[in-house]
Amino acid sequence: MSNVTPAVGSAAPDFTIDATNGEKVTLSAFKGKQNVLLAFFPLAFTGTCTAEMCAFTDDYAAFTGKDVAVVPISVDAVPSLKEFKAKYQMSVDLASDFRRDVARAYGVLIEERFFSNRAYFLIDKAGIIRWSFVEANPSTRRENAEILAEIAKLG
Repeated sequence: MSNVTPAVGSAAPDFTIDATNGEKVTLSAFKGKQNVLLAFFPLAFTGTCTAEMCAFTDDYAAFTGKDVAVVPISVDAVPSLKEFKAKYQMSVDLASDFRRDVARAYGVLIEERFFSNRAYFLIDKAGIIRWSFVEANPSTRRENAEILAEIAKLG
């Protein structure tokens, strides 16, 4: 697998991984139905990640109202993610990339640290990446207002 981030305008790499709701998340299942925001985050229970996931919960209606499924992905195992979700009463289900395949496919795995960088990929209903942002430092994050502004451009 390469460590190259797929370009805006290209097809989003498909994947199927486990989520905290006990089901599998398959990216291609959203095709023709919903836009998707993939939000890679390094590790559950860390400061920036907690703030970010709680912000997604606070603004959950803003995303769903724009027909966007938010799919936060980390390398944590499902039991850890379930505990993280419950502790902070998150409304969004979290997805486990425990084998790191998805982070590698999107070019965001920090190999020497074995977790993903914080990164965002906005994918339209046709399965095409319309916006992406990979943080220079995993301890920084985009604010939801910026992400929602990108979503508004989908039309």
